[in-house]
Amino acid sequence: MLRNYLNEVKKEYDFILIDCMPSLGMITVNALVAADSVIIPVQAHYLPAKGMSQLLQTINRIKKNINPDLKIEGALLTMVDTRTNFAKDISFVLRRDYGDKLRVFKTEIPLAIKAAETSAEGKSIYAYDRNGKAAMAYEALTKEVLSGGKQREKQEADVSR
Repeated sequence: MLRNYLNEVKKEYDFILIDCMPSLGMITVNALVAADSVIIPVQAHYLPAKGMSQLLQTINRIKKNINPDLKIEGALLTMVDTRTNFAKDISFVLRRDYGDKLRVFKTEIPLAIKAAETSAEGKSIYAYDRNGKAAMAYEALTKEVLSGGKQREKQEADVSR
């Protein structure tokens, strides 16, 4: 149903973002079935980084059985506390273990209390803390995602020649 609805309205939008809870429940599966592509957010902690393999298996099953056009845009490190060696180690491990399988965005979303407060305030990060480090990181991510899409279009055009 979600895919059908999105197909009806997507011509009215440049992008439609579906933000899911960090679980592999039915809502997430339905979102992956309806999506054109997925960005995988990974908290800079041990267990979320280890959970990547389970999520990638789920995405591959969905691609194989239901949504063969689903693309993985990449993995995004979130809640990164750059003051700690632990976060740096998680970043290194994620790039080492998955960098040859999928794109790991250069942009990392920093740990920021203002970002957490946005939910309670019911505002976007740009309305709540426009010049904060989290807002600036999301802006950098947007540019990185869009430039990656342009690169992919160019690569596909080069291949078709």
